[in-house]
Amino acid sequence: MSLSDRPGAAPDPAPGALAAESPTAVALAEPERAVRPVWIAGVVLVNVGINAAFFAPLQVLLGQQAEAFSEGDKEAILALVTGAGAAVSLVANPLFGAFSDRTTSRLGRRVPWVLFGAILGAAALIALAGAPNVAIMTLLWCLVQAGCNGAYAAITAAIPDRVPVAQRGTVGGLGAMGQTVGILFGAVIAAAVTGNFAVGYMVCAVALLAGVVLYFFRNDDSPLPAEARPPFSLAGFARGFWISPVLYPDFAWAWLTRLLVNIGNHMVTLYLFFFLQDAVQLKETQGITPEFGVLILTGLYAVMVIITSVIGGRLSDRMGKRKPLVIISSVIIAVASLILAFAPNWPGALLGASVLGIGFGCYLAVDFALITQVLPTALSRGKDLGVLNIANSLPQVLAPLIAFPFVTMWGGYVSLYVAAAVIGLLGAVFVVKIKGVD
Repeated sequence: MSLSDRPGAAPDPAPGALAAESPTAVALAEPERAVRPVWIAGVVLVNVGINAAFFAPLQVLLGQQAEAFSEGDKEAILALVTGAGAAVSLVANPLFGAFSDRTTSRLGRRVPWVLFGAILGAAALIALAGAPNVAIMTLLWCLVQAGCNGAYAAITAAIPDRVPVAQRGTVGGLGAMGQTVGILFGAVIAAAVTGNFAVGYMVCAVALLAGVVLYFFRNDDSPLPAEARPPFSLAGFARGFWISPVLYPDFAWAWLTRLLVNIGNHMVTLYLFFFLQDAVQLKETQGITPEFGVLILTGLYAVMVIITSVIGGRLSDRMGKRKPLVIISSVIIAVASLILAFAPNWPGALLGASVLGIGFGCYLAVDFALITQVLPTALSRGKDLGVLNIANSLPQVLAPLIAFPFVTMWGGYVSLYVAAAVIGLLGAVFVVKIKGVD
């Protein structure tokens, strides 16, 4: 849906008409020319920086900081901080996406918001290193979420802006590879600082800023002409965030399936540090610290994701089909949860991480290509992808709420991971409801 006063009132102009009207109006055209390797590299590096800055805290640093504030309340503090940050991301992602849709800067629609988001996130990470209490820690993590989600919303929208449909699986796979390398880099940061979470936050800030440099200089972002931007009204802007499931059912089903798969995935990863520490008892049984255990598991996961994201994305482009690979990968993710549930030991954790990487790599690449094909209009790609990305962020709110009682009252990690598998499998089932994409 567009951001005009009346949702859906401004149809996308035809590419030929856009070119005739203005050389800059290519910003709204359906891309036909394959993107250059240097552009793809810039997108990949942005994803590396964002995910390193995002997941090092989520995987280890926030948990260590929570434990420093209160050993007995560490789980509750971590749930509070991550839940509040995820709530901010629910708003930040579609909001920054909508802002980028309407931006008429000579730098283009997406570049200013990638840069602004990286600067905001880096500044908040630096401040988080010295947070004096849980309240300030929560506030600063919310700002990190706002900045990272702003940059992510813009760089994600740049892909359907610039990449033709036949290349989106490949580019989506390479983007997923960048995300995974960032996650692995985040784990390396967390392990390298050996418990000094303040230094870890500083390194994350540097990684976030460094990640946007190549894209800033080699982005090929086409400016939006002022005459192509719909008239603004606050009511129309707000209404634009509602995308009717009746008018756009494929969009709605894509949103729901992504929500369910990500809830299951976040339930698996949220307490990974504590799972290794308390359930696997990694230090006592293997002589490995939980921090280093997270690094090992993340490394295995990353290798599998890198392999299957690239292969899965290219395969879906060649097949011209997305849904079968999305369904298969969702089932594999659920199998990984069951492995952790019924083998809560170090060999089981190694196997579970490997299987999770196999499934999630293919899922990230192919599902992203699928969702770019169900967007309502080119005028609001950033906002629409931001609404879809709520299905990535909302699980960060819901997963802690769902996971906490399982861990503390309803059977511990076994029941937690079984529930995660069931929820993820529902996501696989609902993919068949999408009719506009094979």
